[in-house]
Amino acid sequence: MGSARRKQPTTFNEVPPALSSVLHTRVCDLLGVRHPIIQTGMGWVANPEMVAAVSNAGAVGFLAAATIPPDEVEGEIKKVQALTNASFGVNFLMDAPGADVISDAIVRRGVRAAGYNRAPDASLIGKLKDAGVICVPTCGAVKHAAKAESLGADIIIVQGGEGGGHTGPVPTSLLVPGSVDAVSAPIVAAGGYYDGRGLVSALAYGAEGIAMGTRFLMSAESPVPSQTTDRYENASVNDVRVTTEVDGMPQRVIVNELVRSLESSGPLRRLIFALQNALGYRKLSGASIPELLRSAFAMQRNERLTRAQMLMAANAPMLARKAMQEGDPVHGYLPSGSVAGVLDDRPSCATIIDQIVAEAEQTLARLSQS
Repeated sequence: MGSARRKQPTTFNEVPPALSSVLHTRVCDLLGVRHPIIQTGMGWVANPEMVAAVSNAGAVGFLAAATIPPDEVEGEIKKVQALTNASFGVNFLMDAPGADVISDAIVRRGVRAAGYNRAPDASLIGKLKDAGVICVPTCGAVKHAAKAESLGADIIIVQGGEGGGHTGPVPTSLLVPGSVDAVSAPIVAAGGYYDGRGLVSALAYGAEGIAMGTRFLMSAESPVPSQTTDRYENASVNDVRVTTEVDGMPQRVIVNELVRSLESSGPLRRLIFALQNALGYRKLSGASIPELLRSAFAMQRNERLTRAQMLMAANAPMLARKAMQEGDPVHGYLPSGSVAGVLDDRPSCATIIDQIVAEAEQTLARLSQS
């Protein structure tokens, strides 16, 4: 692919109505949406306006609650509900302080779906399911998908190595069919998706939808300042790679000044940097020191992190805030899927979804005529 860019098509041929039914999957029925497309819960990015725009266009948006103080999440849910009558979800971390407050708000407000990844909590999942909330975890390995299903997942997003932020080594093309074979719950493919041809390929792998983060980050409704989105727009595929220096775990990012600085830093500087971010996260979350320690040790235990990785855990949310909210792409970090290298526009969420569906139908029509 190199650094080549491809513009999204703007016109499509008519296709037989029967082909459109191929795009109606169990995911559509479970979430109550027209299109099997999920907007992921990107911290500092997936705000009420973006979520509502995606859901109003017939897909499903997920509010990013992991970067909202727990006692403010219900108010943000109300904002989404004031902007749309369509289905949407809330994404949060089950091992973070205030997870119970967030899950209570999800149930109280009648939110359709809950997304989670790190350290799934059986009791919280049970509470959500008892209230009729569709549970949608994100996994990066086949064995994790199987575990998620055993805990009650209704839909499972599996993210391949091409996905942005925390990611694994297995490419989407191997992870998705492997997960489809391992579980009976519908699989949604993530990592490398941005167009209709990708949606068709995901369906061919056995998935029943796609999830996208970077494509929606690069949308007209994205709250991310232009100083930061310019970095995404100007990135080539080769500028997006995996590093462990942000928080000790593999993350796919656009390489910038921050990443280069961290990669050349010594242990003492990294420790001081991590402690500064931990203090900042405590202030942001409103959590007490004992609550943060309990969360950190739970994360260390469930994800088998080293002590160094545990200390660095607060880096990611604080550094993402600097880039995504404060508009500082030099000192903040830029989580990104590989697809950033082929995106050079910022259409509306509705246009993105309409183009994906139209191109998928066109692709199916072409294949049916072969």
